[in-house]
Amino acid sequence: MDLSLNESERDLVDLCRSFAQQQIAPRAPIAWEEGRCPTDLLREMGEIGLLGILIPEEWGGIGMSTIGFVAAMEQIGLADQSVAAAWQAHATIGSLPLYLFGNDAQRERWLRPLAEGRALGAFGLTEPDAGSDARGIRTRAERRDGGWLINGHKTFISNAGTEMSFGVTLLACVEPTEDEDEEPRFASFVVEKDTPGFTMGPKLRGIGWRGLDTRELYFDDLWVSDDHLIGDLNLGLSQFLRTLEVGRISIAALSLSLTQAVLDLATAYARQRVQFGQPISKFQAVQFKLADIATELESARWLTYRAAYLRDNAQPFQKEAAMAKLKASRVATWAASEAVQIHGGLGYMLDTPVARFYCDAKVLEIGEGTNEIQHLVIARALGC
Repeated sequence: MDLSLNESERDLVDLCRSFAQQQIAPRAPIAWEEGRCPTDLLREMGEIGLLGILIPEEWGGIGMSTIGFVAAMEQIGLADQSVAAAWQAHATIGSLPLYLFGNDAQRERWLRPLAEGRALGAFGLTEPDAGSDARGIRTRAERRDGGWLINGHKTFISNAGTEMSFGVTLLACVEPTEDEDEEPRFASFVVEKDTPGFTMGPKLRGIGWRGLDTRELYFDDLWVSDDHLIGDLNLGLSQFLRTLEVGRISIAALSLSLTQAVLDLATAYARQRVQFGQPISKFQAVQFKLADIATELESARWLTYRAAYLRDNAQPFQKEAAMAKLKASRVATWAASEAVQIHGGLGYMLDTPVARFYCDAKVLEIGEGTNEIQHLVIARALGC
């Protein structure tokens, strides 16, 4: 197994590092403080090809490997977690369902603008009474007049409400048409932003990811034609879960970037903060914290790149993606807490970068499948 980057992957990392340092780092913290999504940065990322990172050139993307995507995510997430979160959601669950399961007409109509950076993608699964229990969704699609009538309510949906959002691809339960005792079927539908019956709530305010646009979505007697159905009518849930496996790798990569960021901040602060006549980096208690963070980061990094390698080589990676997401997100939340501890009272102040990363960390254990769900995925892979 060779996890070294090839030339195109190294060029991508250099591009992302430069863009993150020059464009994202100075501007995104302001958007985080203001609680707005910096779509100007996302548009600029689209202009340099990043929004179509996992989509082949045939459909407007750059066709980068999963390993290249992980390495690029590490650079973007070092600068800002909100921008990186919007990017990963767009690149994985926001775009891949159309690429993997859509037909050529749907790819041309909806995927190409996403891949070329002219629009922002979103996927709607979670509902007030269904998240980890995806089969519990109540959004319904009923066959009607050569199309589908959709009614339901989604929540915690990212990227659907910005000025560059195209709408949302949502998962709905298809009502049985003959046998009421029939097991429910699930299907994915594209709903464009200005479709009658599609409304949104205000931007939600979370502990972190304040620069990410996340909202509730409402569908009231919303009608779409048959060409808005993505993939197999009976396999919508399994199709989404397949896409979610890639999303778990991207959340693991996002976790790596946060851990690296707080390690860098804590190390720099420990070297310059003087107590009892010497930098606190001279004290063993602080040294051990930093050493532990660095060690855990490396272990999480290998798990994440291993999962990416398996996907790139067309090997099963579901278990490894779950392991990577579980490990990396745990490390990130723990490392952020340790980094704040090293900063002391200063780290508790919201106007410091380490506090911003601390606030952003917790959702990594929740998004793209909670860590409890990752435990189930891993256990089932072990035969339980």
